[in-house]
Amino acid sequence: MGSPKRVARLAGVFYLAVAVFALFAQMYARATVYVPGDAAATAGNIVANATLFRLGFVADLVTATSSLLVAMTLYRLFKHVNRNAAAAMVVFMAIGTGMILVNLIFHFAALLVATDAAYAVAPQVGASDTLVLLLMDMHRYGSVISGIMFGLWLLPMGYLAYTSGMFPRALGVVLMIACFGYEVDTLTTFLLPGLGETFSLIVLAPAVVAEFWMIGYLLAIGVRTAAPA
Repeated sequence: MGSPKRVARLAGVFYLAVAVFALFAQMYARATVYVPGDAAATAGNIVANATLFRLGFVADLVTATSSLLVAMTLYRLFKHVNRNAAAAMVVFMAIGTGMILVNLIFHFAALLVATDAAYAVAPQVGASDTLVLLLMDMHRYGSVISGIMFGLWLLPMGYLAYTSGMFPRALGVVLMIACFGYEVDTLTTFLLPGLGETFSLIVLAPAVVAEFWMIGYLLAIGVRTAAPA
């Protein structure tokens, strides 16, 4: 596959694709249509923005594929450092990616119910809209649950970045801290739902910093030194 720097930069390209497509799907495509607690508005937005909603679905497919490629490429980079930790990193990402793909069923089901007359619920007024909102809520909570795996994958990656000498040790530390941010966010979403989105943004802030730092380092520098034999 080439030198460690080339492998690292390839991982950076895949990681950047994950960030770009995931942000588009979650922060734009779904955020444009999803109105929590308002079934009629959510269903109406999906109908009005059906193409955008479909693009969000495809973007998540690309995100899932790129996520696996990131993990496989980083395994190539880190396997000489600690094969068990590198394998754990891939396993956590593979499980998380599978959860994303299964969870996308709810995304597409919401689109079908909102736009395809064959799935209209009659004769109850507004029943189809309620079903659309339920499917969107299920997708949202499915995404939160998958955060467990995406948090866990950061722990071995942070450990490998810290111990390998190929990355700044501070980056490895922040990656490991970010792992617990994902876990806390998932648990509090279900145990303490009253904390709201502001709390989620706070606990997930280290993950945002760590992952974009990792992406930038991979693309700009690659690695500090060659991976140990």
